[in-house]
Amino acid sequence: MLKKSRKNGNLYFILALLIMAVLFYSSSQTYETQSQISLLENVLKNQPFKDQLNNISFKYADDVVSIEEKGYFSFVEFFIRKLAHFVTYFLLAGSFFLSLLPKLKVVGFAVFFSWLSATGYAGMDEFHQMLTQDRTPLFQDVMLDSFGALTAVLLCWLVLKLKKRRVL
Repeated sequence: MLKKSRKNGNLYFILALLIMAVLFYSSSQTYETQSQISLLENVLKNQPFKDQLNNISFKYADDVVSIEEKGYFSFVEFFIRKLAHFVTYFLLAGSFFLSLLPKLKVVGFAVFFSWLSATGYAGMDEFHQMLTQDRTPLFQDVMLDSFGALTAVLLCWLVLKLKKRRVL
C-alpha cells in the first residue's frame, strides 16, 4: 500500500501538504516567538568561529549582515533562518515533483510546475507574513525559496536522467 502511494505520487503530495501547513503555521508566528537567540546563547556560549565569521559582512534586503552590526548570536540565527528557507522549499518542490511526475508523465512539465508551485507558495507565504504582527516580508526571501525549489527539481531531474542511463 505504501509503495503504491509512493509510486503514484500520493505520499509525496501528502508530504507537500504537511510542509505547506508547517510553513503556514510558522509564518503566522511573530519573530519573538520563533527566535532561537536564547538557545544559541546557551549552545554556542563560547562563540565558536567568531574570529573567522567577523570578516563576513554583506547586505541582505538593505540590511547589513555582520557580527559587528547584528551581534554574534543574531548573525548565526540569520544563517539558520535562511538555511531553513532554502531547505524547506527544496523539500516542498521535491515533493511536488515526485507527486506530479507520475500524473503528468512529462519530466519538463513536472519540473516547471513543481518549481512554479513552490515559488508561488513562497510568495503567498511572504504575503501571509505581511499580515502577521512583527514580521517582515521580503522579496529576497521569495528568491531564496525559489532557488531552493529550483535546486530540488533540477536534482530530481538529474537523478531521474542518471537512473534511466543506469548510472545510479
